[in-house]
Amino acid sequence: MRAALHTTALVWGMAITGLSSALAAELESATASLQTRPLERVLDGRIEAVHEATVSAQTSGRVVEIHYDVDDYVEKDALLLQFRDKDQRARYNAAKANYDEARAEFERVKDIYEKQLVAKSVLDKAEARLKSTKAAFEQASEELEHTRVRAPYSGIVVKRHVEVGELASVGQPLFTGISLELLRASVDIPQEMVRVVRQRQAARVLLDRNGQSSVDAESLRISPYADTRSHTFNVRVRLPEGDHGIYPGMFVKVAFVVDEARRLLIPRQAVVHRSEVTGAYVLDEQGGLHLRQLRIGEQFDDGMVEVLAGLEEGEQVALDPIRATAYYKEQQAGERQ
Repeated sequence: MRAALHTTALVWGMAITGLSSALAAELESATASLQTRPLERVLDGRIEAVHEATVSAQTSGRVVEIHYDVDDYVEKDALLLQFRDKDQRARYNAAKANYDEARAEFERVKDIYEKQLVAKSVLDKAEARLKSTKAAFEQASEELEHTRVRAPYSGIVVKRHVEVGELASVGQPLFTGISLELLRASVDIPQEMVRVVRQRQAARVLLDRNGQSSVDAESLRISPYADTRSHTFNVRVRLPEGDHGIYPGMFVKVAFVVDEARRLLIPRQAVVHRSEVTGAYVLDEQGGLHLRQLRIGEQFDDGMVEVLAGLEEGEQVALDPIRATAYYKEQQAGERQ
C-alpha cells in the first residue's frame, strides 16, 4: 500500500539533479525507519482536583476576620479565618502561668532532692504537678490555635460558608477548597476497552490540540463496574505533581495505549511546510534532491513524526530544510544562466 502511495505522491517543482557528492555530504540527513510505537485511542476527559475538602470549625466562637474569599488562591497553612479568642487566650495565659510556676518549682525541688535535703515523695509531688499543668497548658494552646483556621493545603477557595460577625459552632462548615497540587482526568471508556486498559495501565493527557505536548499518567484507577445506562467504565487518570497548565473543570483529550504498531518515522525538524501542504526534502542515491509531499500522522514527544504516505523505509530526508531550499535556489539560478 505504501508503494502505491509513494508512486502517486505529488512532487513539487523540479528535482535538483546532479548534486555533487560534497554537496550531498553537507546536507545532514536522517533515515526514515519503521519503529514500534504505542497505538492509542483518544477520548474526552475532564480535569478534577484530587483533593477537595471542606474546612469546619473546631471551636465555637464569633467570626471576627475573614482573610480569603471565593476564587482566591491560598498557600498551605495560610490563615483563612479568625474567631474571637478572648476566653481562649485568658485560659491559655492562666495555664501558661501555672505551667511555668510548676516547672520552676520542680527544678527547685529536684535540686534540693539531689542534695538529699527532701524526701522522694516531695519530688514526686512536684513532678506530678508539673505533668498536670503541662497537659492543661497544651490543651489551652490547642484551643487557642483552633480560633485561627488555616489552609490544609495550597489551592483555591471555591465556597465560603460564613460571614464576619456570625456565631459558628463546632463542626460548622467554613470554607470549601480544591488543591491544584494534584490533578486527575476523569474519562468514561467503552466496555470493549476496559480489559486492555486494565492490562496496559498506560495513558497520557494531551495538553494541546495537536498532541505535541502531553504528560504521562502517574496511575490509573478504573471503576470495577460499568454505568448501567451508558455501559461505560469510569477511569481516573492521575497526573504527576507539577504545573501542567491545566485546571479543574477543563476538558482535555486522554490517549490510552491499546496496542502497539510499526510506524514509519522521521525527525520533526525534517518536515517542510509550504502554505497548506506538508513535505520533506528527500535525497536519492544519485545525489538528487526532491521536495516531496507527505501525509503526516501522529507527532511524538521525542521529536519524531509518523509518515502515513509519500515516503518509504530507508529513504533519506534532509534535516535542514532551509539549507536544502537554498541549494535548490542556487541550482535553479545556475540552470537559468
